[in-house]
Amino acid sequence: MTPESVMTLAHEAMLISIMLAAPLLLVSLTVGLVVSLFQAATQINESTLSFIPKLIAILVTLVIAGPWMLTTMLDYMHRMFASISSLAN
Repeated sequence: MTPESVMTLAHEAMLISIMLAAPLLLVSLTVGLVVSLFQAATQINESTLSFIPKLIAILVTLVIAGPWMLTTMLDYMHRMFASISSLAN
């Protein structure tokens, strides 16, 4: 295994993890921002108010983007398992 192949594997793994985490993080960030603006406008200072909308938004995002996330991860794992024999040399 050459250093270049290790760096390529690490680079691919990081890109896949960013691609898989991005939808959930962006939805959580957007919902948190909207709830924070609502709290600032109404002067409601309840720290647990943003938890339920974020939870619901992340669940909806998982239902919508879940098949794509699973397919992306499975494709990556299939490529990794298929390339094990060439990496060992």
